[in-house]
Amino acid sequence: MQHKRTLTFVMLLATTLLTSCSWTKKADLVLHNGVIYTVDNGFNVVEAMAVRNGKIIAIGHNDDILHEYQATEVVDLNGQAVYPGFIDAHCHFFGYASDLVKCDLYNTKSFDEVLNKVIDYSKTNTFSWILGHGWDQNDWEQKEFPTKSKLDSLFPNTPVYLMRIDGHAVLCNQIALDKAGITAATKTSGGEILLVNGQPSGILIDNAVDLVKSKIPPFGNDMHEKALIQAQQNCFAVGLTTVDDAGLGKDSIQLIHDMQKSGKLKIRVYAMFSDEQKTREHFFQHGPVKTERLTVRAIKVYADGALGSRGACLKKPYSDQPGHYGFLLNSTKYMKEIADEALENGFQVCTHAIGDSAVSVVMKIYADHLNGENNRRWRIEHCQVVDPKDHNYFSDYSIIPSVQPTHATSDMYWAEERLGKSRIANAYAYKELKDEAGNLIVFGTDFPVEDINPIYTFYAATERKDLHGEPSGGFQPENKMKKKDALKAMTIWAAYSNFEEEEKGSLEEGKVADFVILDQDIMKVDGDKIPKTSVVATYVNGEKVYSK
Repeated sequence: MQHKRTLTFVMLLATTLLTSCSWTKKADLVLHNGVIYTVDNGFNVVEAMAVRNGKIIAIGHNDDILHEYQATEVVDLNGQAVYPGFIDAHCHFFGYASDLVKCDLYNTKSFDEVLNKVIDYSKTNTFSWILGHGWDQNDWEQKEFPTKSKLDSLFPNTPVYLMRIDGHAVLCNQIALDKAGITAATKTSGGEILLVNGQPSGILIDNAVDLVKSKIPPFGNDMHEKALIQAQQNCFAVGLTTVDDAGLGKDSIQLIHDMQKSGKLKIRVYAMFSDEQKTREHFFQHGPVKTERLTVRAIKVYADGALGSRGACLKKPYSDQPGHYGFLLNSTKYMKEIADEALENGFQVCTHAIGDSAVSVVMKIYADHLNGENNRRWRIEHCQVVDPKDHNYFSDYSIIPSVQPTHATSDMYWAEERLGKSRIANAYAYKELKDEAGNLIVFGTDFPVEDINPIYTFYAATERKDLHGEPSGGFQPENKMKKKDALKAMTIWAAYSNFEEEEKGSLEEGKVADFVILDQDIMKVDGDKIPKTSVVATYVNGEKVYSK
């Protein structure tokens, strides 16, 4: 009798287990016991998430997810915070990769330090030119542009090309100028060749830069591939899963596509193609491109230069250079033609406009093409100085402000010198721009101009401080962003600006499993602790692509 009861119990238990297993759903990955910010419409926070075939299949409470899903991998988050993968809405991913093999001149404190770095770099350089990037005379005690004289004596036979941090000015030595045929008589439109004592100083600004840049031999694909893979890993290490590359040529886009197809590149890329003729004609003829990890449906145009090199186009003269307004890099006629072609062929227009005059010109061109409320999602890139009289264009014509919060905390030490006390109030006003644009703004870094880390973007937006915690109350504190809005600007709003909000930007069922785990909760931690946050793990398509 006892044997019968035991046998019956075993059979009932087996039946229960079989029945239970038959109701369990399969997943590749389950995360539980966490603080998961979905960034959905309700900005809900959940405990657990299940992933299968690269997509989120369920989110909710720990017990529900663990009971319903049987996963190949189960991760106990131990209370750690999870966010949608960060999207850098404006950067130069390909350029950043290329810079990894150049002389690093970031954070130099004097021109002598620049020269010492270039000398050290030259000892191991195997390329035919000496290329460097990242100097900023505004960080030096002597804040004037350097000249080429010392480079000429150090490197009389090797061309030297040292790009300023903003990418809008370059210092070259004489042999580099000679290769481009630049003399005191050389003329250029939309740029400057600075002269000293009637002769080229070695400083070229905006369109003049291209005269020398066009003479630099191209890197081979092997060098580019190696650099892109390293750039990708650097992005994953800071939680970036999508990068908007602002201004790529056709060949660069093709290389990214080929590397994604082969599995070498797993990062997602939203490519704005450059407006150079060959690239422009190709994409306007063939139409937008959409693959699993690559989107090409925007054209990048330059209206003006940068504030730091006084190339941004202003309505009134620079406060520290009377009579100088900056300049447009392209004519209004040309920008209208680009807008015509983009509209006709179904492409988004993303225009670099920093000065208030450039912003105003671009706004009016957009307004002529967009005819009020629309879903074209045309963007103004940077819009650092905006005349309040032009704010209405954002909402009236559904124009998206695309900004870089770390520009404010980098430029704040000298921007008022350029603009004056009254005009600085209309600069870097990101909260105000968000409100004017109907509660929408998107964040990027513009790397390599700024640091690649999106956590620094979040900090600069919410605290308005640099990495030294300065100024104590924040730069223009009235424009501090709410943490919730700052997170949206680098996730779901950025995805929206890329026409990708249905597939990414939030952690919801059916969307791709792109997410990042941080070692502290940036939504709750005290403001000045935010920059100390680091990434525990980054996932793209449910695959762990970085682990601390």
